[in-house]
This record gives sequence, structure tokens and C-alpha cells, in this order.
Amino acid sequence: MERVVPTVLDVPTGIVTLADAIGAASAAPQFLKGMTCIEDLRQAARRRVPRVFFDYLESGSYAEQTLRANSADLERITLKQRVLVDVEQRDTATTILGERVALPVALAPIGLGGMQWADGEILACRAAKVAGIPYTMSTMSICSMEDVAQAVGKPFWFQLYVMKDRGFVRALVERALAARCSALVLTVDLQVLGQRHADVRNGLSVPPALKPRTILDIASRPGWAARMLSAKRWTFGNLAGHVKGEDSIKAVADWVAHQFDATLNWSDVDWIRSIWPGKLILKGILNVDDARSASKAGADAIVVSNHGGRQLDGAPSTISMLPRIAEAVGSEIELLFDGGVRSGQDVMRALALGARACLVGRAYVYGLGAGGEAGVATAIEILRKELSVTMALTGTRNVEEIDGRVLN
Repeated sequence: MERVVPTVLDVPTGIVTLADAIGAASAAPQFLKGMTCIEDLRQAARRRVPRVFFDYLESGSYAEQTLRANSADLERITLKQRVLVDVEQRDTATTILGERVALPVALAPIGLGGMQWADGEILACRAAKVAGIPYTMSTMSICSMEDVAQAVGKPFWFQLYVMKDRGFVRALVERALAARCSALVLTVDLQVLGQRHADVRNGLSVPPALKPRTILDIASRPGWAARMLSAKRWTFGNLAGHVKGEDSIKAVADWVAHQFDATLNWSDVDWIRSIWPGKLILKGILNVDDARSASKAGADAIVVSNHGGRQLDGAPSTISMLPRIAEAVGSEIELLFDGGVRSGQDVMRALALGARACLVGRAYVYGLGAGGEAGVATAIEILRKELSVTMALTGTRNVEEIDGRVLN
């Protein structure tokens, strides 16, 4: 291989009117002008996205200790104010895996993006393209990788789960090559699925099972329902053609539940490396020894991550482990970071402790749920402005200057 270079949603009659649909579409850009921070977008998304899908985005596993620690530990890191430094000319640009980006941020893989907003993966990828940063598509997305490749026309990253059906995994890798994906993000921390209580309580399914509670929820969000009527897909696009009875909610759910592979080990990483000729990123590293093994396995980068607090509850926050991993392997492999990033200040904190860039997940998906493509663009711009202002107030002119000296 040559190296890479670059099912119908049944909505009850009367819930949606043409005025509702037109009003929701036309109001979004103006509405977003009042969004000043990621929390504003979060509150807007909460109002606009059905609860079952908003809770899916928000929730962590079990008691959500690790979910909370990701944000809390970031907030405890204080920045060092500097004055009388000429910071008029500031530059947030850097490189990730050798590619120039407008700021040290990439959009993380998020499952069910197309259930936050119709065709959500396409819209998020477009917003990332315009902003000049990478977009990562999840295996468990609603749109397929072909949908996104055709609609956007720019290489993006593809996140891969290694499932028991290795033939299916190989097919996904081949499809990622055909779609000209510029990096493969191999998630290594989901050998078994951590339970998220909210999803169990809500009876999460795709498309949503129209129980009385769900119908009332959708009825209160007519803009979401109107958009979904014209969406490309309502089930997992990357699984299409691979799951027997894929039009059945239960068939897909059962297939996915039994495909996560508890036997996953480093030999599987070697196999993926042998069939993927492009950039390889291992996501889910939270241990120094695992980071060293990733470097030896030929990965181009690792993501210091605990799956957003959605897997091992009680695991340490990612920011608490980042300095140790950076000290151990930072000179050998590119370090990316995720977990709890909600502001440009958080981006600064992670870079100061050794990350090359941050993957943001919930932060941008709040924007997606609030306003589609324009909402994602708003989230990215909020992070950019916050990072730029934080750089100024810490006496920093460019990303390469960000290190431990900006921290107290």
C-alpha cells in the first residue's frame, strides 16, 4: 500500500410545523452571537437536543468520579500572570503530526454526532475544515465516512475500534484509506464497555424508540425533529451492510455489545500498524508503561485519555497523568490530550504540561447541538479567542513558547 497523504424516524403527526422548522433554521446564527463561553453552548444544547442524546453526551461511567476529576483537576492549575510584555503579535498556529493547524486543537471522536443535529458529522467536519483544525470521525457515528468524505472533500482523521470481527475491522481500515483519511486514531481503552447509568435509565437506542416519554421529549424540540426528517441516516452509517438485520434497533445493539473484544492486546496494535500505512494515533493511554509500549509499537502519537470519564471510574484525571507521561516519552512520540477541556485556558494548561495539542469532544458537540455547523464554529472560535487572550495575559506570543513557565 502507498502511504496516505493527505429505518425511518417516525415522528407523530402535528409535532412539527413548517414555521417551526424555518424559524429554527433561520434563528440559529443570530442566536449564537450571544454565546460567550462553552457553558452557554451547553445550556443551549440542553434545550435543543432530546434528553436521551444529551445525557449520552454528558454522562460518565458509574459514579462519574473520573468525569468530574477531569475538569476539577484542570481548574486547580493556576496560570502565571505577566505584565509589560509586548504581546501585540500573537500566533495560535502550530503543527500536529507535521500538519500546520490554526490552533492546537482537534475535534475528538464522538459517537452519535448525527443525533445531536441532523448530519452532525458532516457539519462538524466542515466547521473544522474552515477553522483549519483536524476533525476525528467515530466508528460509531451516524453518517458514514464515505458520507463525510463526499460532502467535505478534505482529509479527516478516522477513529477505529478493534472488534471481534477482524474482517470488519480490516474493511473499516480499507474504507478509511479509500476515503483519504489522513490519520487513524486507534482507541485502546474500550475492551469492555463501562456502564453509563444515564443511558441504561433512558433506554438509549438509535433511532430513538418512540415510547411516550421519548415522544413528549421530541415534541418539545420541534426544530430537532424537523431537521432529522431530512437527515441522511438514522442508524450507524459505518456499520451499514455489516450487521444482519441492521434496520432493527435490537439487532444493531446486540451486535455492537458483543463485538468489543476483551482479548485486545499489543499484537493487535502491531497488526493495525501493518495494514495502515498512514499516521497512527493510539487513544486511551493513561499509564507511563503503556505510553512506552505505544512508542515502541510505532505509533506516531498518543492521546493521554480516560475516554472522557466514560470507562474506568476511579481512574486518575488525564491532566494529573500528563506530566508523568510527558517526562517519560515526550521526546519520543507526539502527545495529544483530552478530558475536561472547556476553555482556552484549559488548552494552555495542557500544553504547559507537555501536550502538543488537545482533542475537544463535549465542548464542540455542545456547539453542534446548539446550532449545527455554526454552533461548532462558534465553539472553536470561543476556544481560539480564550487561548489568544490567555497567551497575552501570560506574556506568551506563540504556542511554541507555552511550557511550565506559564504556570504557578
